[in-house]
Amino acid sequence: MDTLVTHLLERGCAVLFAVVLMESIGLPVPAALALLLAGGAAGRGMLGVGPSLASALGALLLGDTLMFLIGRYTGWWLLGLLCRISLNPESCILSSADSFYKRGRILLLFAKFVPGINSLASPIAGSMNMRFWQFLALDCLGGSAYVGVYWGLGYVFSDVLQRVTSGYQAFGQVMGIVLAILVVAYIAYQVRARLRNWDLRNVPRVLPAEVAQLLYAPDGSDGVTVLDVRSHGYYEPKAMRIRGSSRLEPNALHHYGDDGFPAKQLFLYCTCVREATSARVARVLRGRGIPCSVIDGGLRAWKKAGLPLEPVPEEDVIDLPSFARR
Repeated sequence: MDTLVTHLLERGCAVLFAVVLMESIGLPVPAALALLLAGGAAGRGMLGVGPSLASALGALLLGDTLMFLIGRYTGWWLLGLLCRISLNPESCILSSADSFYKRGRILLLFAKFVPGINSLASPIAGSMNMRFWQFLALDCLGGSAYVGVYWGLGYVFSDVLQRVTSGYQAFGQVMGIVLAILVVAYIAYQVRARLRNWDLRNVPRVLPAEVAQLLYAPDGSDGVTVLDVRSHGYYEPKAMRIRGSSRLEPNALHHYGDDGFPAKQLFLYCTCVREATSARVARVLRGRGIPCSVIDGGLRAWKKAGLPLEPVPEEDVIDLPSFARR
């Protein structure tokens, strides 16, 4: 905290530009705090009003534009990377895309105020082929609101901030305590999420080699079915799947009757961390009395073992929402 205050007051707009830019490209830096301090400094006559506002808004638009272009030219790769930490990255991408498609234009106006969404909004807009000038106009409005609110609060309450920052060493200690509380809360949230999904670990798992031995048995694979339960949103051009597997939409299990799973040996796979989607689907099916197992390691383990693959049929790939079609 003390370092941020010192550098901001010494180097002014350059530090403000750097901090806001870093946050806009997804780095965990306190841009809102920097804006508050910059507004307070402007209110005390230590920073120029015009230069500080221009620096902040310029940095925000530059970072957002960069993320938009990365999303445009890498497709869903960047979103997959951002969602990798999720228990279910496939559903993370799919739900984010659907939500943004429905409310994308409005979402861009307040995305900066919502942690998590602020780093996803720009690349999602690019991935979904939103028109660049439309994105820039909406982002400019949303960015102006974000900069204006925090900078404006700092400017209005500049006297209060002056008293706080004059004793910033003690204030920094308070911020350290607050940060520690947030870290503990985050850890507690993660533990709670793991406990809620603990029963998924009890789903039977089978090694890829064992499944391949059954599926490609010389005397035939009668009674053996392998199901690809990846979400449509996780498919990319030229995507591959296990040779001989079939498609099962994990988000529409209610559409499948029990007679749709006649196999004596049913195996599921996905690409999630800890096979989260496969385990979730298996838990639902087993609850309906349908015996099934999960391929341990999913598609990645299958590929690593050098087992047979085939292209995903075009009819199994559903195009994700695109603003180009609206």
